Amino acid sequence: MYPAAPRWPAPCPEGCRMSADHDRSSVEILLVEDSPNDAELMVEALAESELAIHVTVIEDGQEAIEYLRRQRPRETAGRPDLILLDLHLPRKSGQEILAEIKQDEELRAIPVIVLTSFGTDQTVQVAYDLRANCCVVKPSNLDQFTLAVKKIETFWLQQARLRQKP
Repeated sequence: MYPAAPRWPAPCPEGCRMSADHDRSSVEILLVEDSPNDAELMVEALAESELAIHVTVIEDGQEAIEYLRRQRPRETAGRPDLILLDLHLPRKSGQEILAEIKQDEELRAIPVIVLTSFGTDQTVQVAYDLRANCCVVKPSNLDQFTLAVKKIETFWLQQARLRQKP
């Protein structure tokens, strides 16, 4: 005879915090994307969420680092709960940004989802070597693109437990 199957979802022990939709009034996403079309599609897909999501879009790699480090003129920038990062950016590449985030003690716990149009094995491997939390190849089909963004939102903002803000 087999032991009883565990209950799903498992009850949360006292004091633990559940996923983003249970605890946060708003989820902050930093979208680093230089393609206005891709950025618009992602923001539109995220806007359909049941969660209160605020998306900050930055088109330039250097500006993304300034935002994350709260450098002038972004001293009051919020700390994102999740970063969606394109790899091909002006002034500073996604790989450089990812490396800086994961080497920075204050930033490294923020999940970084790498988005790329060039899903070669080498591109994906480099992203994981730099400690990306996930790599997603951007589908070229509009419906598949929207579905991919919704899956990211479902997993990272509804299922995964994100680090709580101090």
